Amino acid sequence: MEYKQENRTEDDLIVPTILDRRYVPPTLTNVAWEGFSFAGHEIKIVEATDLYGATVWPSALVLCYFLENHGKHMQIEDKHIIEIGSGTGLVSIVASLLGGQVTATDLKDLIGNLQYNVHRNTKQKSKHVPQVMELTWAFDLEETFPKTSFQFDYILAADVVYNHPYLEELLATFDHLCKDHTTILWAMKFRKENTMIENRFINNFQKLFDMEVVYDFPSLNIKLYRAVRRSRITT
Repeated sequence: MEYKQENRTEDDLIVPTILDRRYVPPTLTNVAWEGFSFAGHEIKIVEATDLYGATVWPSALVLCYFLENHGKHMQIEDKHIIEIGSGTGLVSIVASLLGGQVTATDLKDLIGNLQYNVHRNTKQKSKHVPQVMELTWAFDLEETFPKTSFQFDYILAADVVYNHPYLEELLATFDHLCKDHTTILWAMKFRKENTMIENRFINNFQKLFDMEVVYDFPSLNIKLYRAVRRSRITT
């Protein structure tokens, strides 16, 4: 499957379109939330500003935009999809609204808010009821997601690589969940202060997976990668 890589001119045109998918409530309420427009739905996301993972970052918008525009080409409907580092759940919600069988995952502290957002925005709107599961990277993977019974067609990830001490665990999680038929879609924001960390992770990632850039938005310092296991022959 091939995707056209964006150039700088398209970057200038598309980035405002992506960012315009976010809207703020016209009046303040006692619950902090932001609105988004994807997959033909208005999505209301409750954020937790005291938790790093409970905020919607621009990488998630880029991945949602890609899913919305390429979902039919990817035949995402009815596919088994897992998102790692789901945070507020926006990406999982969009994938579910597009007909995917979605499992959203994150740390224990984020599960409550994640579950609220996912269920609130997909109830009676999605073909399949999305699942929300706790996942600590590289911890009890075979027990929680045994390879014999969990077969994912797509792994989604947005902004999971930054200056944190669990990058080896993140790579191990990608490795465990990715089968020969699995496609990884990973949106990454590059930060100048993390260049060495980012490059090291990408180098290690490429030892296991073949990857290509499908979106490159320099104005956001974000790239969207498509990756498959190196043993897989692609056409």
